[in-house]
Amino acid sequence: MDLPKVIQNLVQAQNEFDSAAYANCFSETAVVFDEGNKHTGRNEIAQWIAKANEAYKAVMKSINFEEREAESLLTAEISGTFPGSPIVLQYHLQVTDGLITSLRITG
Repeated sequence: MDLPKVIQNLVQAQNEFDSAAYANCFSETAVVFDEGNKHTGRNEIAQWIAKANEAYKAVMKSINFEEREAESLLTAEISGTFPGSPIVLQYHLQVTDGLITSLRITG
């Protein structure tokens, strides 16, 4: 599967539980929507993913990727230490100048 470099980096950072590298995939003003919460900016995103990594130890396996007009859609199997693991999630991404500006995660 041919993923854009920033999305390859995001998946790698997730699988290595590297919250700093994960956050560096985002613009300074990026927004993440996950589990009903909004996280704005690299610092908040780094804190959010660090807590999630500690709690769930989630790793990603890319299943499908589609580039659309308004956003890209990554479908990934997520496995970790949470009930129902593994699950398939949709990562709705907006990318500008090689950085993610918006990420919405849905089930």
